[in-house]
Amino acid sequence: MAKPLGGFAKNLPLGKAITTTIPRSLPIGARLFCADNSGAKEVEIVAVKGYHGVKRRLPAAGVGDMIVVSVKKGRPDIRKQVVNAIIVRQKKEYRRFNGMMVKFEDNAAIVVGDDGAPRGSEIKGAIAREATERWSKIGTMASIVV
Repeated sequence: MAKPLGGFAKNLPLGKAITTTIPRSLPIGARLFCADNSGAKEVEIVAVKGYHGVKRRLPAAGVGDMIVVSVKKGRPDIRKQVVNAIIVRQKKEYRRFNGMMVKFEDNAAIVVGDDGAPRGSEIKGAIAREATERWSKIGTMASIVV
């Protein structure tokens, strides 16, 4: 059996490969709208899972990336907690291989567990196809996939 390449831990779920190069436009400290019914309303990025950076550069994330967030607004039982999330929308446009440019009107994420399964039971608004390609459990809950 071949060993996995890269510096990832074996048990860290980082999803599947996606077919589009997405600009990482959301640095640490960015505030995102929470697009599910997990109880969180607004979250702030604390860390990006699987990010290999450059000295003095803030880690940044884009659509489909798993991030660690701090819940800033929401129900009292989930506020001030540090949880995992996946970015499903970003304002910065990106180009798909068919030439189409895609951008959304807000930056949004959904709260997930350690295995990438969503905590909420429904997702509000449209989500990017790239996020559903990488995280199949999200695609089953989404009402609109763009």
